[in-house]
Amino acid sequence: MTDLSGQPWLNDVATVAVLDALEAAGGPGCVRFVGGCVRNALMAQPVDDIDLSTTLPPEAVIAALKAAGLKSVPTGLAHGTVTAIARRQPFEITTLRRDVSTDGRNATVAFTDDWGEDAARRDFRLNALYADRTGRIFDPTGEGLADAAAGRIVFVGDPATRIQEDYLRILRFFRFQAWYGRGDADAAGLAACTALHPGMARLSAERVSKELLKLLAAPDPRPAVRAMSDTGVLGQIMPVPVSLVRFEAMVAVSDDVALRLSALLPVATEAVMKAAVALRLSNALRNRLIDAVSKRVVPTASGADIRAMLYRAERQAVLDRLARTAADHPDADLGELCAIARDWPIPRLPVGGREVAQAGVAAGPDTGRILKAFEDSWIADDFPTDGHEARLRGLVAAG
Repeated sequence: MTDLSGQPWLNDVATVAVLDALEAAGGPGCVRFVGGCVRNALMAQPVDDIDLSTTLPPEAVIAALKAAGLKSVPTGLAHGTVTAIARRQPFEITTLRRDVSTDGRNATVAFTDDWGEDAARRDFRLNALYADRTGRIFDPTGEGLADAAAGRIVFVGDPATRIQEDYLRILRFFRFQAWYGRGDADAAGLAACTALHPGMARLSAERVSKELLKLLAAPDPRPAVRAMSDTGVLGQIMPVPVSLVRFEAMVAVSDDVALRLSALLPVATEAVMKAAVALRLSNALRNRLIDAVSKRVVPTASGADIRAMLYRAERQAVLDRLARTAADHPDADLGELCAIARDWPIPRLPVGGREVAQAGVAAGPDTGRILKAFEDSWIADDFPTDGHEARLRGLVAAG
């Protein structure tokens, strides 16, 4: 593909409204599509977000959108970014810029009207591609189109310089390799990541975990994660030892990001908790990871075992434990157990305090003890649907 003229989003009503608004203020050619939408269209990947670059300064962008009756949100004015809302669709618009200074995390920028300067500060050549509203592509680095066609992830200019501008680019290098790369990763990029990965220590845990989870969501992140391990990057960001063997087996059986992350971690609640704290994972994800490793499912488990586990745990936890068993035992046939975990309707305890009282037990601590004994017996017998009164009478008689 040499242009984007066939892309449906190019001439969408919302897109046209934003382009018209900006060009009314800055003239034809003052705005271009940039980055992910151009890259993904060229690589036949879904386009989820539409980002734009413009020669207009941020204040002029806001004024132009207002004049056109469009909403604007000042999402990052210091870095030249304004979000336009057209027909409920967001468009991130960023003024062309160049770096003045950077500390490896944050950059001070100056605005420019030079497309080449803007391209020079971007991370990878295939992300430094622009397209005008007709779909004509601009490739300031001269290599972005070729990289997109070949599936090459190559830094713009000197890899070390790009990384030292923002150490998160190390993780982005591996994430883009996982999603868009074909063949071996760029040798110069790998060498720079190997040499400079200690600089990632200055990154926030939230930025690191966000990139890591995006990487793990790739169709097959195994080569990229292996390369991260080989370069020392994985050890830099993970606070506990990792298991590539279990991880690679998990990728073969599940595309679930939480399961893939859990497979990297040791089978120990304390280690999972340590990783969750270090990576600032959400409480929901942390709890799911802990549930996944808290109890094993052996490949010889019975349907009754799985039903008992479902009764006592969250359904998702049981499904996760079965996925881990499938990864650890690839030859095991777990289809029936997985079907039970997915579809079995979890019953409620068929008796309560009223039935215990009717069986002659006075209200008090004995009620709870009898109910607990009934529940344990009922589970052990694989949840029979009848005989509850006789079971209860037997427990009361036994004292």
